[in-house]
Amino acid sequence: MQNLDIIYFTLFPWDNAYSSVSLSFTREFAKNNRVFYINHPYSIKDFINGWNQPMVKLRRKDMLLNRMRYETIAELPEVVAVQPPLTLPINWMKPGAMYDRLYDFNNRIIVNTIRQVVKDYKLKNYIYLNCFNPYYAGFLPKDLKPKLNIYQCIDDMTEEAYTAKHGARVEENVIRQTDVALVTSSNLLRLKKHLNPNTYVLNNAVDTTIFEQALEKPLPRPKELQDITGKIIGFTGNINEYRLNYPLFRRIAESHPDKTLVMVGPLNSETYKEYGLDKLPNVILTGGKHIRELPAFLQHFDVTIIPFLLNKLTASIYPLKINEYLAAGKPVVATNFSEDIRGFANDIYIANHEEEFVQLIHRAIAENSQDLIARRVATAHQNSWKERVRQFWEIVDEHLAEVRQTA
Repeated sequence: MQNLDIIYFTLFPWDNAYSSVSLSFTREFAKNNRVFYINHPYSIKDFINGWNQPMVKLRRKDMLLNRMRYETIAELPEVVAVQPPLTLPINWMKPGAMYDRLYDFNNRIIVNTIRQVVKDYKLKNYIYLNCFNPYYAGFLPKDLKPKLNIYQCIDDMTEEAYTAKHGARVEENVIRQTDVALVTSSNLLRLKKHLNPNTYVLNNAVDTTIFEQALEKPLPRPKELQDITGKIIGFTGNINEYRLNYPLFRRIAESHPDKTLVMVGPLNSETYKEYGLDKLPNVILTGGKHIRELPAFLQHFDVTIIPFLLNKLTASIYPLKINEYLAAGKPVVATNFSEDIRGFANDIYIANHEEEFVQLIHRAIAENSQDLIARRVATAHQNSWKERVRQFWEIVDEHLAEVRQTA
């Protein structure tokens, strides 16, 4: 749909260095459509705590003057980025009338920001897309006249303490009110379909042009890998407390003393210290890396892993990393955490218990071949962001046609 603009409000700021669903979609949307990318707002608490952070310093004047800010994204000059004014930090509050009043206050800040964007750019033919941020502007009021209100759910909010407190409840209301709801996994479809009959699965995907670089030419060996001479077991992703099986990470390292376990990703929890991963001689934690740095790491990994816990949260996860690993041609060993991961059974190794996981690492390295690499890359191409955007427009076109028929 080349004549439609997109207002995209998201939990993930455009200046976040790591992979995100919304920025990946935006890169693909922007090839044919104008995109107005509305950042998640800073709360007053975020603003004070981040006072000296580069992006906060850049935005200080506007936020102190309580005004929105237009920004440009160097890699996406055709996208208009917007930073809303400050909001109130209210997640600490108990559910009730006071929370609801302040929720409405915060909601108006974002809706008025979007209202200004519509006015400034004279938008008339646009859809509104909210990516996993029901705390603000889960859907736009009718007077703003979006062609469709669409909400994207990418995780089960009931399974993390912070989001379960208020997010799960407000998200249910948002899904009921939107025209279309999109979910990233089969289990999320089961959980959300009763809230809105117009709920569809739109899985996460991969930018193959980034991750195929691991196959195209020799890349500089990252400094963290300079002194490693043996095989490398690699993981990329957030180091957090809700998804990762830390005892399994330790068992992997101890069962493969001749190899190095490299964990690449932001350290959002110190749970890894409780299991002594920071003390093991063959474990390296690199901290967060920009998405464009990942191919150099992947190129030097001999096997990649997804050692997720088996719980209600992970049952709803379709991880970004699965197709990133495959696009780089890497063998993958994963726990049997979800229906969607089992959908990759022809291309990856799925372990049903920890000992099998440890043994499959040996097998994945030994069996690797050019034929298997080519097959993995082909699967990744079926799961590209280009393909997801094509599926997105199929859903949108169907519902726009219904709108035109009832107009």
